[in-house]
Amino acid sequence: MAEGMRNPPDSRARIAALPIWKGTIEIEPLLGGISNESWLVADGRGRHVVRFGKDYPFHHVFRDREVMTARAAVEAGFAPELEYTAPGMMVSRYLGAKTYDGNDVRANIVSVARLIRAFHNEMPRQVSGPGFMFWPFHVIRDYARTLREGGSRMEPHLPAYLDLADELETAQIPLPIVFGHNDLLPANLLDDGERLWLIDFEYAGFSTAMFDLAGLSSNAGFSAEESETLLACYFGRSPDLPTRRALAAMQCTSLLREAMWSMVSEIHLDAPGTDYEAYTQDNLARLETALDTYFTEYGRHNR
Repeated sequence: MAEGMRNPPDSRARIAALPIWKGTIEIEPLLGGISNESWLVADGRGRHVVRFGKDYPFHHVFRDREVMTARAAVEAGFAPELEYTAPGMMVSRYLGAKTYDGNDVRANIVSVARLIRAFHNEMPRQVSGPGFMFWPFHVIRDYARTLREGGSRMEPHLPAYLDLADELETAQIPLPIVFGHNDLLPANLLDDGERLWLIDFEYAGFSTAMFDLAGLSSNAGFSAEESETLLACYFGRSPDLPTRRALAAMQCTSLLREAMWSMVSEIHLDAPGTDYEAYTQDNLARLETALDTYFTEYGRHNR
């Protein structure tokens, strides 16, 4: 049974009852999310984003950790002010900034790479409590267990996905552990005209820089040349063959992980207007294209 994601009838009432508003308020839903519920609220002080979300253990998402990370990102200067928190709820300052799409990311590779590098390097000084490790290959393996236990329609394909994950993991190169965002969809980058901001830290944790670089470039539809530019900007040098191969393999990993995220969501989530099966198929089609390019360019990687 899918866990309820439909806007509960008391959401507006819960928002209106918060003790932080000044004067009369106006409330309207923010559309577009596929795993959370967000609202835009205007009061006498300005505009604010109210975000509701439950723990999703099947996605390794825990809201207390997300709140901690959001606070740390504010302190480090990467995220808009966090104005109020309660269990399952966060209120942030609304920036009125431009939400990036893939074209914006590709047009601003240098500034985005610098932002990601700064986030990776500075966030470990701000985060607190037990460290969370996000290793995408573990996530894929754990998703496979969740899908088997849930009787997923995709269960016959799981052995092939796991074999693929093993091969792609072997192509990775040793890199320092960083604190990653781990969900770098273009829409999680905001531009207020003066600087870039990051939002949505559900999956943030200690990780490899390659996953953020791969997720960003894959989600934004980078060409091979744009991917090389991203690597050069991030690492400060022209990438060698193992680095290019590691990124290409991780781009495939990012798409496999996103497809399996959607497969798990088919079982456990029910966001209004979201067709998880279609999202699964879209990511599998993108994965097939990426794998064809990867194997053509780099061949099979021996395990």
